[in-house]
Amino acid sequence: MKKIDIACIIDDDPIFVFGVKKIMEIIGFSKSLMVFRNGEEALNNLKAIVSANEKLPDVILLDLNMPILDGWQFLDEFVKVPCEKKIIIYIVSSSVDPEDILKAKSYEFVSDYIVKPVTVEKLKGILRNLEEVN
Repeated sequence: MKKIDIACIIDDDPIFVFGVKKIMEIIGFSKSLMVFRNGEEALNNLKAIVSANEKLPDVILLDLNMPILDGWQFLDEFVKVPCEKKIIIYIVSSSVDPEDILKAKSYEFVSDYIVKPVTVEKLKGILRNLEEVN
């Protein structure tokens, strides 16, 4: 399976982030990793990366419930960022609300909705999906 160059986690739960990072290391998910604690921090950093013409992440794992700027607000603002690269976004949430799942699918750049916890199999599935796309 091909490794992702840069993965990004946007989540305010340090235990979740720690667990996903460990799983990513075990399966060789990505060469490098960006982690942001809320949507605002992620948005500001990603805008700076675009402005500096640096390399953006290939995939983003985005939580919905966060302080300052939640996942929905991040998505609404991120679509306005002018970037040439298509970034694959996976919503990763503990919410099983069918309305959240439906809303997530209304964003064309959201690839899927993953209900926490994230497992080895779910991350391997992301890698397989990305191989099919590329």
